[in-house]
Order: sequence, then structure tokens, then C-alpha cells
Amino acid sequence: MGKITAIGCFLFFSFLGFSQEIEEGVLWSPELRLTWSDFRGKVPPASVPAATTASGISYKYSANLIHHEVELDFEVNAFFYPNESWYKPEVCDDLILSHEQLHFDISELFARKMRDKLERTSFSDNVKAEIRKIYREILEELQKFQEQYDWETNFSRNAQKQLEWNKKIAEALKKD
Repeated sequence: MGKITAIGCFLFFSFLGFSQEIEEGVLWSPELRLTWSDFRGKVPPASVPAATTASGISYKYSANLIHHEVELDFEVNAFFYPNESWYKPEVCDDLILSHEQLHFDISELFARKMRDKLERTSFSDNVKAEIRKIYREILEELQKFQEQYDWETNFSRNAQKQLEWNKKIAEALKKD
């Protein structure tokens, strides 16, 4: 087996579904806190949500077969997509902004989960399919987690639950 290089990208849109276009994203970092000026997308006509955060996970890797073992070099990152993220200024406040920030932070938690899974996996010569499977599984978990977050916080309308989630995700981000 020679060297394989691949890149994958997934966008998670809270409330909207999936996008086929990929734009330049903003890499997650612990210092980065979103502001409303980061949300540059157009509000869709007749949209119900107050805001939507477009964030997701991307990966790239290269693999070499050395002495019958796959040596994997990879990068997994979480990104925020400003031009696909939007908000309604007349109804948005700091609590809603913290809700949107957590969607991005949750993407980072699942990027970490994928990194960990890739580090712990022994790959066969079918590395491309195995990585895709891991990626799909992580994305499925991410989507369910994002939906649970929205449901439990009632899309930030349950302020007490929102504050609980803020604390829960902040603690999880400190662990890694």
C-alpha cells in the first residue's frame, strides 16, 4: 500500500440541516468567543429560530504501510462558518449568543473524540474505509448530542438549563 491522503469535511447546522458548499471556516480555539458580528449569513425568509450556528468537523490524513502496520498522520479540527451563520438582532441577547457558542464548542468536543479514536485504532490496509466509518459514527453522535442540547435548553429559552449546559461543556473542554 502506498501513501493515501484524504480530506473530509462536515457542516453541522443547528436547525437547518446540511450544506453542500464549503467556505473558509474559523478554527476553534479556547480563546475564541463568538460575537454577533461573526454571524454574517442572511436570515432566511420566514425562519423561526432566533439564530443559527454553522459549525462542524473536518479531517485530513495520510497513511503509510510500514512493516505490515499502518502509520497514520492526521489532523481533525472544528470550524465555525460565518457566512452560513446568522441571527435576528431584534430578538437575540447574550444568553442566545452563549447557546450558539456552545454549538461550536460541542463541535470541538467531538473533534477531540475523533482524534482520540484515530489514535487508539489499529488500521488495516483498508484505512480509508475505516476512517470514513469512524467519521460517520462521530458525526452521528455529534448530531444527536446537538439535538439533545437544543431540546434540553429549549433552544436557550430555558435559562437554567442553558447555564447548566454552559458549565457542563466548559468543564468537558478543560479536561482535554
